[in-house]
Amino acid sequence: MSRANSKLHDPTTNPLDDICPVCKSNRYLNPSLQFLINPECYHKMCSTCVDRIFTSGPASCPVPHCGKTLRKKGFHKAFFGDLRVEREVDIRKRVGEVFNRRQDDFETLLDWNNYLEEVESLVFDIVEGTPKMKREAEEKLRAYRAMNLAEIEENKKASMEDADLERRREMLEKEAVKQRRLAAAREEEEARRELVREKMNTLDMLASAEGNAEAITRQAQKVILKKSSARRNLGDVGAESNGSAMDSGLTIRGLKKKIAPVKEEPYDPFGGVNLTPTRYVLQERYENEWLDGAEKDTRHMAGGYSLQEYYSRTLFEAFSGLGVFIEDEVASRALPAAPSISTTAAKEISGAKIRLEHRMDLDDVF
Repeated sequence: MSRANSKLHDPTTNPLDDICPVCKSNRYLNPSLQFLINPECYHKMCSTCVDRIFTSGPASCPVPHCGKTLRKKGFHKAFFGDLRVEREVDIRKRVGEVFNRRQDDFETLLDWNNYLEEVESLVFDIVEGTPKMKREAEEKLRAYRAMNLAEIEENKKASMEDADLERRREMLEKEAVKQRRLAAAREEEEARRELVREKMNTLDMLASAEGNAEAITRQAQKVILKKSSARRNLGDVGAESNGSAMDSGLTIRGLKKKIAPVKEEPYDPFGGVNLTPTRYVLQERYENEWLDGAEKDTRHMAGGYSLQEYYSRTLFEAFSGLGVFIEDEVASRALPAAPSISTTAAKEISGAKIRLEHRMDLDDVF
């Protein structure tokens, strides 16, 4: 019995049913029948029942076991076929009108993400929560609206200004595209007329002048190409000037400064330390009779052996001690502290033990 009542109370059951629950009109018999819903309970009914019941003023929902007070101005045609989706979209719109802060209002991205998560949790509680969760979420929504009414109105006004600015920008862009299209059409028509005019002048020159016909034709073609290129350059300059004028008249509020990304350098495993040798220059090849055999032997080279590695390692080892001055290091080194009595005794005992073991090893002929 409880399941039957829950199905009867659920406004989202059978969203594709074409029978009015009030007058039992069927769309099969009346193809022009139009169903309307109200966001208060989402029970659908035909437009005739809505006009008949709610024209005189607010009234209770005629669907059994509902009893919510409805008004005619709240009825509208469902946009989605599934009333559950319609209900969730309406709830998101209602919550979005209250929680209408933007990312620019928060100091860090983490705060902005936490705010979005809180709003999404509130929407989920209203849409899919238990009756207790729904009541708590609605109470939280009303309390937040009452506490932040001024900020909500300010953010709504800013959103309307941004939307108006976006519409103006789109209109200006459409107008600029239209003007460029008209200018291109006029330029094309002028180029066609100029071409016809030059052809007629060329024919007149060929008919009246004395000279080489090929030279006159080539000269006429050069003049036509020169004029067309000059006209094209003039059109490009005009388009750039129109675009700059359009951009200068618009100021988009709230945009962050664009910072060019830092070019990523290749990974350096040595942390920027310059390993280029300063005391010698590594050459491509050195004359050495010991390496001639290895250089010509495929058994060495096929395995990836590189003589350059040998040259580099050998020269590095040869020059590695030139920058080391032992006398300076010894002079700057601090004197060691005097060893304690226990340390001295331990050293003597260990030395005697080592000498004894060495003597036993020498005496043992086996």
